[in-house]
This record gives sequence, C-alpha cells and structure tokens, in this order.
Amino acid sequence: MSEIWIKLYNEAKSKLNPRVISPFIEAGGVAAAILTDKGNVYTGVCIDTACTLGMCAERNAIANMITNGESKIVKLVCVMEDGSVGAPCGACREYLMQLDVDSPSMEILKNFSTGETISLGELIPDWWGKDLMNANSNV
Repeated sequence: MSEIWIKLYNEAKSKLNPRVISPFIEAGGVAAAILTDKGNVYTGVCIDTACTLGMCAERNAIANMITNGESKIVKLVCVMEDGSVGAPCGACREYLMQLDVDSPSMEILKNFSTGETISLGELIPDWWGKDLMNANSNV
C-alpha cells in the first residue's frame, strides 16, 4: 500500500469521534479524507440529523476543500466507525461526479488491508451528466 493511502486513511480515522450533539443530531461516525490535485488533504465527518438535512463525511470534506479554494479531487478515503473503509453513498457519488470533468478517474480506497482501489467512474459508469460536463470542461 502506498504512503499516500496510509496518510489519507490515518487522517480520516483520526477524525472519527461518534457523538450525540443533541436529541436530533449525531456526528462523527464516519470520516473522510480527500487528496486534491494540488496535494492538499481535507477531512470531514458525517453529521446525521432527524430532519435528514445532515451531511455525509465526503460532502463535509468537499465543503472544506471548496472553502479553501480547491475543487479537484484525485483520491478519497471513507472510514467507518469500526475502522473499515467504504465506498461513498449514491448521493455522494453524484456530488463527486459533478465537481470536475476528471472526476471519473478519482481513486477511492476500497480495502485498506489489500490496498484495492476503484475509480469513481467504475462506481457510476453511465453518468447522466457526462455530455454536459465534457461540453463545458473549460468552466
């Protein structure tokens, strides 16, 4: 396994901190770390709410990245409460695809012990927005 995957995994895992914020909100049961094309790492945790307006860890990390002026992800790690890694949910897959024309090539860690990865394009192969994204790739 490459050093960058270990670093991303450890960054995400260090943010795990499952806790109850209020009777309506729980947070920190899943954490994510993303690596941008500029070499920066951004993290986030899930925020689950009773009204379903919460935020997945991946989208929280993306918000952190965008807040800091970046928008292109090259690697992503999602760490579950038990320390295993997992793939993004459907909503996050869609969100990730909409970020950049190169998003389909984004690598996602699938198995920490083996170092197995999968591309976002493999997770969402026939993305509905591909033609529009490619037509506007200079945005």
